[in-house]
Amino acid sequence: MTSTVDTATDAGRPAPRSGLVAVTRAPAWFRYALLAVGLLVAFWLPNGLYPAVAVDILCWALFAVAVDLLLGFTGLMSFGHAAFWGASAYVTGLTAIHLGLPFPAAVLAGALAAALLAVPIGYLAVKRTGIYFAMVTLAFAQLVYYVANEWRSVTRGENGLQGVPRELFGLDLTDDYYFYYAILPIVLLGLAAAWRIVHSPFGRVLVGIRDNPARARALGYPVHRYKLTAFVLSGFIAGLGGGLFAVGHRFVSLDVLHWTTSGKAVIVVVLGGIGTLWGGVLGAGILVRLEDWLSFSGFEAIGLVTGGIFVLVVLVFRRGIWGSAAALATRWAASRRR
Repeated sequence: MTSTVDTATDAGRPAPRSGLVAVTRAPAWFRYALLAVGLLVAFWLPNGLYPAVAVDILCWALFAVAVDLLLGFTGLMSFGHAAFWGASAYVTGLTAIHLGLPFPAAVLAGALAAALLAVPIGYLAVKRTGIYFAMVTLAFAQLVYYVANEWRSVTRGENGLQGVPRELFGLDLTDDYYFYYAILPIVLLGLAAAWRIVHSPFGRVLVGIRDNPARARALGYPVHRYKLTAFVLSGFIAGLGGGLFAVGHRFVSLDVLHWTTSGKAVIVVVLGGIGTLWGGVLGAGILVRLEDWLSFSGFEAIGLVTGGIFVLVVLVFRRGIWGSAAALATRWAASRRR
């Protein structure tokens, strides 16, 4: 088969500027203010929303940031990240049920299993780009879905894993309100790790590969190795979210491995803003809250509303909500300096 590596970016079309650039160039006080607001919102969330919904927002925020790490900063569109989200959910559930470990240890085991699964998938997938990369990841995700469905002695097939415990050194975490604050440090560590990755020299190389892989290769960077590393790191962060999702729901079903789960994560990233990192957190909050509100209002065609909003954002806010807001702030700051 003819290799399709880098054909899209080699054509000379520059990639869109990341919304992260505007935030990075903002004054230090503004960045710290944003951080403080974000932390305050995170601590307030279960008091303003149904705690179970707040837990879902945290899990999907990690998932979206993992997808954006690959899509926004490496230029690779994955339609198969449900494989890592779901594989981690199953490993976390099995570890918590059969070994009785505290849930942070079970979640870590699930995330490591997701990262391990990402190695062979990424090794084969990163040799392609564009729609070919997306289709390879989707094919592997469907393979994992098939294995989980057929391996009923372990995964219990369509019945799923039930009664996943929330063990944490004897603490009572049956209430979602307290469970939210128990998982919040794990989520913040995952988000901090993603932030550190994109701000490190490694992250700068990823952006260079996204913008012009041929030039990065000419400078001596092993492009495929960098892409594979980013793929594995993305799988690990997605695994953290998937493991927390399993413990939060106390149930793991085949839905966590379905291709629509990958599609929803991509929608969340586009809604918030590709290449903005924190846009995925904002998109997760909006989409999960909207789905919860529509379901409680008795509206059944939830996909119709979320799909319409997605189309509207793509047409009106080309950079997503966070990216568009960052661009407006940049233009406003530039006009004040004149």
